[in-house]
Amino acid sequence: MADVNTQVRQRLESLKAAGVEYLPRPRPRGRTKPVSPAPALFGEPQPEAAIPVPNDPAARRVELEQLAKIVAPCDRCPELYATRTQTVFGVGPLSPEVCFVGEAPGADEDATGEPFVGRAGQLLNKIIAACGWKREEVYICNTLKCRPPNNRTPAPVECENCRPYFEKQIDLVRPKYICCLGAVAAQNVLRTKTGVNKLRGQVYDYRGIPVVVTLHPAYLLRNPAAKKDCWEDMQFLLGKLGRSVPRAGGTGPTS
Repeated sequence: MADVNTQVRQRLESLKAAGVEYLPRPRPRGRTKPVSPAPALFGEPQPEAAIPVPNDPAARRVELEQLAKIVAPCDRCPELYATRTQTVFGVGPLSPEVCFVGEAPGADEDATGEPFVGRAGQLLNKIIAACGWKREEVYICNTLKCRPPNNRTPAPVECENCRPYFEKQIDLVRPKYICCLGAVAAQNVLRTKTGVNKLRGQVYDYRGIPVVVTLHPAYLLRNPAAKKDCWEDMQFLLGKLGRSVPRAGGTGPTS
């Protein structure tokens, strides 16, 4: 038993040295699967407290760059590791008003290493501009840092493998608000199985950061009529941030 304890301790120390400060909590074993809890509305206590990070922006930027280097060679998900071109970490400033969070990189993102640069990314740029921001003024990332083959939905184990990276990333970026793009991103961030349409129109809590949910730009490309719903969500977000809707925004992005 002593040998096993020594091996476990050495493994944990090596992970800590690599910058991994915590691991996904194992699910309890049992014959009955637990019911997925409803996402917490903002202001309700959250069981997962944010890990302390430096207050100094320069130190946080250094830690964020170090985290990106740790993520780059990650092989926790064998299939994703074997099929990806590169990891896609995230872009944007520290302490932005909003962090847009998607599901996972697509083919264009896998090729360039930057999130939301394909057709869906171009539409996201228009959504951002309609809200009165520039792309470089917001933070953009995905819950997963690798592209699933053929853009399939990430497996639960893949989401859990990548979650420590995502949590540390958000702790360092410290956005005022998080905007989840699509059902998978929202369900991963909020740990819920609730559908995206039921999640829209409310503010939730993620480790002390308010969260709103809207439709994914890729869905809007397939269903243009839903753009009005997305624009309603953006106006809701702007209101929560105390920002007025820009006149140039009109009825939001139209293409």
